[in-house]
Amino acid sequence: MNKDLYLEFKDANFWADFSFVDFPEGYLESMGTSVNDALVAMRELEGGALANPDENRMVGHYWLRAPELAPSEEIRNAIQDTLAKTKNLANRVHEGDLRAPAGAFTDLLIIGIGGSALGPQFVGRALGHPKTNKLAVHFFDNTDPDGIDLTLAEIDERLATTLVIVISKSGGTPETRNGMLEAENAFAQNGLDLAKQAIAITGEGSKLHQHATSKGWLDFLPMWDWVGGRTSETAVVGLLPAALQGIDIDAFLEGAKVMDKLTRVSDFQNNPAAMLAIAWHYLTDGKGSRDMVILPYKDRLELFAKYLQQLVMESLGKERDLDGNTVHQGIAVYGNKGSTDQHAYVQQLREGVPNFFATFIEVLKHRETASPPVDDDGMTSGEYLHGFFLGTRDALYDKGRKSITLTIQEITPASVGGLIALFERAVGLYASLIGINAYNQPGVEAGKKAAASVLEVRKSVCDYLQKNEQSPMKAKEIALAIGCSSRETWIYKILENLVANQPETYARESGAHSLADRFVKV
Repeated sequence: MNKDLYLEFKDANFWADFSFVDFPEGYLESMGTSVNDALVAMRELEGGALANPDENRMVGHYWLRAPELAPSEEIRNAIQDTLAKTKNLANRVHEGDLRAPAGAFTDLLIIGIGGSALGPQFVGRALGHPKTNKLAVHFFDNTDPDGIDLTLAEIDERLATTLVIVISKSGGTPETRNGMLEAENAFAQNGLDLAKQAIAITGEGSKLHQHATSKGWLDFLPMWDWVGGRTSETAVVGLLPAALQGIDIDAFLEGAKVMDKLTRVSDFQNNPAAMLAIAWHYLTDGKGSRDMVILPYKDRLELFAKYLQQLVMESLGKERDLDGNTVHQGIAVYGNKGSTDQHAYVQQLREGVPNFFATFIEVLKHRETASPPVDDDGMTSGEYLHGFFLGTRDALYDKGRKSITLTIQEITPASVGGLIALFERAVGLYASLIGINAYNQPGVEAGKKAAASVLEVRKSVCDYLQKNEQSPMKAKEIALAIGCSSRETWIYKILENLVANQPETYARESGAHSLADRFVKV
């Protein structure tokens, strides 16, 4: 172990080991100018510089845990006031002062997608406990009807005492809007009024804000355009669900703030976020040539890889750099948990395609109580887990597979807040190193536009079938008839979907091949 590559931050109960990266001699020094420039850019971002030129926005998620650094009194007051309101709302719910018509709240249903769900899911799983959770937490995080039904079945008769939080900055995100409407329908079918049990987290004046206000919802908390969804876990998006669950959000914010201080230092070789960014640059050739495998050796961190998928891939997966050149950047992220991963895919990691690097997350403390022995030598289950971690790391390294190890003392609100802050800054610094905008998401917007186009074609197909009842036609014929011959594939899949979901309205006549089948409104 190289002591220069083993960073220790004892006061923060955090350690970062880059010994298994195998930096070539002189590599860190060669990156000095680039990483120092990235740190300067980060300081400018925190100072209120226009860091997202594509959307003409500042980027201010760091101010959320240090309002005193905000560039204006207005923003500082907004952060502090919203935090105070968040705590007050949670306290009122816990004390039974804010309640449903049927009684005190027992459950929490969060309706959101992307960062509005992934962050609360990760933090809730990492820090919650069945015996200490103030509310049982559930999610609508997709527009899948069956998934919605499963969640409603989970809640069951407690729907009458379920608090609903709908999270959408614009209020127009289709998946979240659909989830809200599904919830309104479920409540109405059970003789309940969603408005009496709902809180909106959205942009002021948004469609959701207008809807919540007109319906008389319980309350509203703001989302600001200078906080992106994937960096919103220390905003009210993450804080209100956590507080309602009973998690100490002050400790969570303090952990993020402490990590922010560690990752601001100008000596980049003692800055864990800068070292992470440099390691990513070396291990992926600065081009995303290898995947990032997240291996947390703790069940509570099982969702960390899923959370990081959005943070890293949505931030770094870009077609063009800041100069408009085509670069196709990005780092793919996946992961499971140790030692489950050893029975899932470590075989390939060790002996298959060497197209990845690993990031191990080690948690020193096994459990709150003493552990019983599980073998004749007196070893405990936690000691086995630790052995699997060290063994797996060495087994990979022996085959030339590089890795980074991040160690925390135990799972606490502060340590989880610190991990989130560490990766947020590492992503920003790495983006600077490779010259891309980490804070926009043009690919996501393109997907939304494409989906909207599909729905327009679907409407045209339904209208055409309505006007031509009892006239079976192939998808190709319908495509020509409605002027969408280039979308024959869409139309075929739309027709297939209509028959599967509305068999009383649409029928299918078999042809020589499925693609030659005829469809009709009966």
